[in-house]
Amino acid sequence: MKRSWREWAISLPSMGWLVFFFVIPTILVCGIAFKPRSINGGIGDGWTLGTWLDVLQPSYPLVVWRTLWLSGMTTLICLLVSVPVAYWLARLSREARNWMLLLIILPFWTNFLIRVFAWWSLLHSQGWLKQALAWVGLVSPDAQLLYNEWAVLLVLVYTYIPFAILPLFASAEKFDFSLLDAARDLGAGKLRAFVSVFLPGISQGMITAFVVVFIPALGSYAIPDIVGGPQSEMIGNKIAQKVFVDRNLPHASALATLLALVVLLPVLYSIFTQRRQKRGNGGRRS
Repeated sequence: MKRSWREWAISLPSMGWLVFFFVIPTILVCGIAFKPRSINGGIGDGWTLGTWLDVLQPSYPLVVWRTLWLSGMTTLICLLVSVPVAYWLARLSREARNWMLLLIILPFWTNFLIRVFAWWSLLHSQGWLKQALAWVGLVSPDAQLLYNEWAVLLVLVYTYIPFAILPLFASAEKFDFSLLDAARDLGAGKLRAFVSVFLPGISQGMITAFVVVFIPALGSYAIPDIVGGPQSEMIGNKIAQKVFVDRNLPHASALATLLALVVLLPVLYSIFTQRRQKRGNGGRRS
């Protein structure tokens, strides 16, 4: 009993913080989504489902699909690049590994918006990257590298790839690499051992990397706004437009609620997968 009360006392401050700053605001946003819009741009009286009917307008499915596509591709590319990088880092010596990790986290020392604007200047029609590609003939002189979905995807991958590398490295560092040697002794090739032994061994890190990349990518606002333009808007841009331009808070709340539901799906999948793994491990032990 004393141990239980002690655990509750230790957890209470963090639980209170989460409830006050996350749970309550989320409930308020969901509630505002069922309110009408007032004439002056605020929240009206009464309740309505009309806001949700407005969300079903023809332009939104395209924005939702673009958001899911860009977020999914960003996550996939980050995982494909980060898994070999995590494997390589885990096999390095401690000194070399520390230097490589420093280089990976070095971009975090620079402001996020500065890094995005740096990519804007690189991809601009007068930027040196565009000029260099045109000079070697890889793109035409009138090609536009900015204000399209590929520019958004490029900057999203650049921004979130460290978030994928770090949890994968944390799992790879704990992996017993002698298992790969055992798999090769049993006749498996390097690729077969990598796929059949190493990847399942770092599955927890892969799930974590998926969540910490996919969820922030879904809510991206600054990147598509700066390098994407109107034709590459994501849900985050529509929410900002409804808040700051249209002054339609219920509509913005409905979009935010829809985004929260989309974000909740990978989280629930992660929790379900972890519980299933724990049950499987418990069954093997018994």
